[in-house]
Amino acid sequence: QVQLVESGGGLVQAGGSLRLSCTASGSIFSINVMGWYRQVRGKQREFLAFITGGGTTNYAESVKGRFTISRDSAKSTLYLQMNSLKPEDTAVYYCNALIKLNNYWGQGTQVTVSS
Repeated sequence: QVQLVESGGGLVQAGGSLRLSCTASGSIFSINVMGWYRQVRGKQREFLAFITGGGTTNYAESVKGRFTISRDSAKSTLYLQMNSLKPEDTAVYYCNALIKLNNYWGQGTQVTVSS
């Protein structure tokens, strides 16, 4: 079992930046991949980025060049640095951990980008 807690969301103007954090606890040594997703009410959850245990990263085209995923293993924390934010980035952002074939999710943090 892994518990994930996101923080760092809020209200920002278009063009601004935010950094989201996700602190993991529990069986963190078993985590294969961690990632970030977002969801707009009434729409499907959207993949944004992942990072593997070896540090390999991958991004959705919609955020490539603007968002950066990283982790601090010593703090068991995953980050998402978001720059050049747009109103269409407004959503609830979720942290994800993959252990074998099981997905674990945080409770989400709201990001609102005003125009």
